[in-house]
Amino acid sequence: MISNKLRIAFAAGLVGTALTTVAVVGGANAATKNVNWSTVTSAKAGGGMSALIKAAKKEGHVNVITIPLSGWANYGAIMKDFTKKYGIKINDQNPNGSSAQEITAINTQKGRADAPDVVDVGTSYATGNENLWAPYKVATWSDIPSSAKDASGRWYDDYGGYVAIGCDTKIVTTCPTSFAQLTNPMYKNEVAINNDPTSASAAFYAVWAAAIANGGSFSNIQPGINFFATLNKDGNFVPGGTAATAASGATPILIWWDYLQNGVAASVPGWKSVIPSDGTIAAYYTQAITKDAPDPAAARLWEEYLYSATGQNLFLQGYARPIELAAMTANGTVNKTWLAALPAAPAGGLTLPTQAQVTAAGATVDANWASAVSGS
Repeated sequence: MISNKLRIAFAAGLVGTALTTVAVVGGANAATKNVNWSTVTSAKAGGGMSALIKAAKKEGHVNVITIPLSGWANYGAIMKDFTKKYGIKINDQNPNGSSAQEITAINTQKGRADAPDVVDVGTSYATGNENLWAPYKVATWSDIPSSAKDASGRWYDDYGGYVAIGCDTKIVTTCPTSFAQLTNPMYKNEVAINNDPTSASAAFYAVWAAAIANGGSFSNIQPGINFFATLNKDGNFVPGGTAATAASGATPILIWWDYLQNGVAASVPGWKSVIPSDGTIAAYYTQAITKDAPDPAAARLWEEYLYSATGQNLFLQGYARPIELAAMTANGTVNKTWLAALPAAPAGGLTLPTQAQVTAAGATVDANWASAVSGS
């Protein structure tokens, strides 16, 4: 399939069905009941936020996967603040992995105490593996657009942005502003995408943006594959671009999400990025709780935090577009300073491919990328 993100790993552990005792208030009387947090579908259903926090603190940690500490949607600050607020340690497995690796980790690490409790994956990886997720609706559920979540709460989008072309101005004399310009011989051995489009969302959407720039559409990604095949044949394409290769100068032109380009710019003086004029596409990443999470209460508290005004604003501080941005702007909880610093979105409003289109595009890339670009 498609999608990436660079994070992953899952879990079940020895406490997949552990029970935690919490107090539940009903009317004027207080009663107690055993709560199996692995099956709880909302904080209210488990006795409220105080009960959830108490249970999560008792677990003491939460296992996340494929979340870089720096340069990715401000996750470093988010994790630090979560631990400071609740005293819960975050175990981050495979920080620079992909969405596909996250799914593999879930399937291979089931039953281990260090298996992933939660994932942050490309949406197609969430929707294509719904049997792996535990239904759970955060307190701000109504602020998440219906098109960006599963009706039963198995997955929900968290943050996103637009595909952009970044360029090291110290190395590249004239930075490209469109996909068409990337075919210029002056960019030989300089153009990269982040990871492999058959396993990483960022790379997959780079191919899709190239398709739109070359006569394709949400229903036709093949022109993007053809574009990179030609770019590779002509010697302009460099496989496997990352923030590190950009910093080293090995890939002075990197096609990546706009909010991640800002992370590169923070470590590469002279780095500039632009949303290409001929191939615009946006996408969000998606959260889900593992059905067999070894730390089910901490996993649910982590989601509550991410979708609170604090968590969503911290994504915004990292130049990512939080999924609850419209609701937060309307209710006045958005950080206006960070909102003002967000690069302007392309004209015409946000349009996203349907899940059916994502699935079909992923199948096309899976079937044709390797032979077209790698010659295998």
